[in-house]
Amino acid sequence: MYENILIPTDGSKTANVAVEHAVDLAAKYGATVHALYVVDPDWLAYSLGSEQLDRIRQGNFGEMGDVEADAAEATGVVADAARDHDVEVIEEVRGGTPHEIITSYADNEDIDLIVIGSHGRSGVRRALLGSVTERVLRSSHLPTLVVDEHEEP
Repeated sequence: MYENILIPTDGSKTANVAVEHAVDLAAKYGATVHALYVVDPDWLAYSLGSEQLDRIRQGNFGEMGDVEADAAEATGVVADAARDHDVEVIEEVRGGTPHEIITSYADNEDIDLIVIGSHGRSGVRRALLGSVTERVLRSSHLPTLVVDEHEEP
């Protein structure tokens, strides 16, 4: 049923809960997991110069320090979980508008299922840019499992 499962991640706690569900499904169906971290140049505009933003928009992350480390850490969580369950994993970092990159990646990589956290890093970013998860749901035609973080009783 599922051959390729996409896990968009920002490294948040909720995204990491979604990883558990995605890897479990991948192990059951023998699917490949795709860990995707999207660098949003509009969000980074507050702290980076125009030259760095242009490189991100072109997909060239080079030596981006914190951005590079955040991406490696977030996709690494997915990769570690997948390897622990003998699931093949592909790690990818792209730059652009998150929901557009996620849906484009899903279409171009023959993704069968998107597993995404109900919300990522919250606060001002969420208020300014809206919900990436909601935009993915509205713009993708693929089955999408939205996972929320629950406190244990």
